Amino acid sequence: MKIVHIANFYGPKSGGIKTTLHQLGTGYVNRGHTFTYIVPGRGFFCEESSSGTKITMPSIEIPFSGGYRIIRNNRDVKKLLIMLKPDVLEISDRFTLSKIGEWAGKRNIASVVFSHETLSGLAKNYFPFSLKRIVDWHNQRLSSRFKHVITTTEFAAKEFEDIKTTNLVRVPLGVDLDKFSPFLRNESFRSDLLKGAEVLLVHCGRMSREKHPARSIDALKILLERGINARLIYVGIGPMYSELREKSKKLPVTFLGYIADRERLAEILASADVSLAPGPIETFCLAALESLAAGTPVVASNTSAVGEFLLLDSVEPVGAVAGNTGHEFANAIEKVLEMRRDSTLSARCFHQAENFPWSATLSLMLKLHGESALAKRKLRAA
Repeated sequence: MKIVHIANFYGPKSGGIKTTLHQLGTGYVNRGHTFTYIVPGRGFFCEESSSGTKITMPSIEIPFSGGYRIIRNNRDVKKLLIMLKPDVLEISDRFTLSKIGEWAGKRNIASVVFSHETLSGLAKNYFPFSLKRIVDWHNQRLSSRFKHVITTTEFAAKEFEDIKTTNLVRVPLGVDLDKFSPFLRNESFRSDLLKGAEVLLVHCGRMSREKHPARSIDALKILLERGINARLIYVGIGPMYSELREKSKKLPVTFLGYIADRERLAEILASADVSLAPGPIETFCLAALESLAAGTPVVASNTSAVGEFLLLDSVEPVGAVAGNTGHEFANAIEKVLEMRRDSTLSARCFHQAENFPWSATLSLMLKLHGESALAKRKLRAA
């Protein structure tokens, strides 16, 4: 099967989109399929990798985005697709690439679109008035252009369920259980990160306004006022980087920047006490799941999807959620620090992450693409 994935907002320092593309691509290739992913770049290039064939196309940098780019010309994308002749087309951009789904449908190419963000959440985040009619119209149009709309959580699915979308499918993302592990906790490295503090908090994610990264600093200030000797580590980059550095002056905060080395990232997450995910409209948050796989409990926004995999209704949760204020996040962090007194917490975090292997994501995607039906057709043809 020839599978092509087109994604905007992919780059050297992007997080979830890049991880998802590489994991799916590697899985598809290992199952004997051909995988090509088309992403924005500074020019037209083609290279082979273990994740498939990567094609970069000329793109435009989005102002104030911290370097995110979108492909400049969809006409060129369509010409490329005619040459590639895909059996299946995957799209990761519900805005500028949605017309390609319509184009593919007219040529009998099965296409799916990933809804990596909640449009209703973005609208509420940036506008003080309701845009529900516009959101509903956009989502109805989006679903009409593709064979399937893929969401990763119930939270992400809700805005499509509200308009009774019939081609909605939920496919949870996964985590690399070989790379992220509680056994990577490094006490010497942890001591270096703490710099004399006693509690290590980590915030891993893109520093952009819709993710509210400053809330972690707000929570840290309150914890310090309460006498908790904590240090906050930021992993990531983004348009708010300078603002956050200014806000954190004279506070025990360390900025590690973007870390491309996944092994090093796994070691950082495993060495922390609590991982923070304050983004109020996160539709999945791979960093939170990677934290759990590393044995580190998570404190997340109670308006995001992250709480869906923290076992909040069980007697043994692996994290907590909080209202979208620094004070409530500080309360939740203290709660989780109390939970850490239980020596089994790290193992429970990892066991919960085991429910989200990338192999499951891959199997669901291939089932959606009709892998079994294709195999039967080939057998009959033989």
